[in-house]
Amino acid sequence: MILGLILALLFTASLPAETHLRSLDELFPNISESHRAEIHSEAGMVRSGRVSDLQLFSPAPASGIELRDIVMRTGPSFLAESLLIIPYQSGNKDLLDIYNALLKVSDLKGRLYHSHTRDAEVPLFEEATRLDSASRASPVPDPPPASIVPNSETVYIRLRDINFGNTYYRTDMNRNAHGINYSLINTRTISYLFFPAIREGRFSAALYMEPLKEGILVYSMAGADASNFVAGRIHIPSAISKRLEVFIAWIRDGLSA
Repeated sequence: MILGLILALLFTASLPAETHLRSLDELFPNISESHRAEIHSEAGMVRSGRVSDLQLFSPAPASGIELRDIVMRTGPSFLAESLLIIPYQSGNKDLLDIYNALLKVSDLKGRLYHSHTRDAEVPLFEEATRLDSASRASPVPDPPPASIVPNSETVYIRLRDINFGNTYYRTDMNRNAHGINYSLINTRTISYLFFPAIREGRFSAALYMEPLKEGILVYSMAGADASNFVAGRIHIPSAISKRLEVFIAWIRDGLSA
């Protein structure tokens, strides 16, 4: 009888713990009904502007969401913020689905956005590739789909931006008990018309993704400290939000693939 009890306890301990799916209200308890409808729309809720003018979302203290700290430590003068729920299409998605969507860096290539200066839909990133390391800019292919989610991972990427040419980033992925944090920061100065636009380490973006009861939460924030030369020629809040929207669409399509 004692042996049977020990075996039962061992078997129970070996079973994976059931993950509690939280709700949008648990993470963002102060969202109005009008904002809630926008968050559930296809594009989600996106807003941008100067740091001093933007009223940011306030995640619940117990949510574990800390995007603001990640982005604000780079000293941005402009911010963009987005909140979106991607509904489940055919069964719930989990952290592994989210992680595998993040692996497909090459799928950022050719994604369209509306350019007001060209009055057309144009590809934001003409090339998108992983790099061998921080010191070696040799492109490497995306890995095959993973079977487990690592606790953390750092990947270096190059994006050939339609406005800024080749841009280089370090991306960091970290998982917690409920979701995945994904952040990127520029590792080289971003130039515009051969002029320095955003110095190394002065552009950052952070995304938090979690399976909720309502669908996949994608909460994201990006910030930049742009030079006066560029700020006088490009509407920086719009430029940041457009890039954030492209990243969100990349994740959405990766989840539905």
